[in-house]
Amino acid sequence: MKLAGTVLALIQLENGRQVRARLHQLSITGGLLHLEKPLDEGIKVEVIFHVGSCTVRSKAVMIFPMWATQGCLQPFEFADLAEEDRRKLETVLQKFFDGEAPSTSSDETAFGAASSSSQ
Repeated sequence: MKLAGTVLALIQLENGRQVRARLHQLSITGGLLHLEKPLDEGIKVEVIFHVGSCTVRSKAVMIFPMWATQGCLQPFEFADLAEEDRRKLETVLQKFFDGEAPSTSSDETAFGAASSSSQ
């Protein structure tokens, strides 16, 4: 599903550092993030984002980045997406494909509050 950066994501590195990103594409196996600076290929992170009625918090592995006009696009693959979260995500993606685009309007507010409270 192409999201064109409308969904904010929070990436938590193993050292506890957090990086904000925008989700450009999403599937039940992973996605494509727009980052200001690339992360090392192969590192393990935790990805947190909200799309439609589904909040996803999962371990992921970063894949080789591609430079973009501003920042970079970097794919990731879910490493341990829980079965319940996978089903919820699959439902949201199916609704999108059926023409019922998921709501993303409150994402920026929610992640702004989440990231500022955890810093």
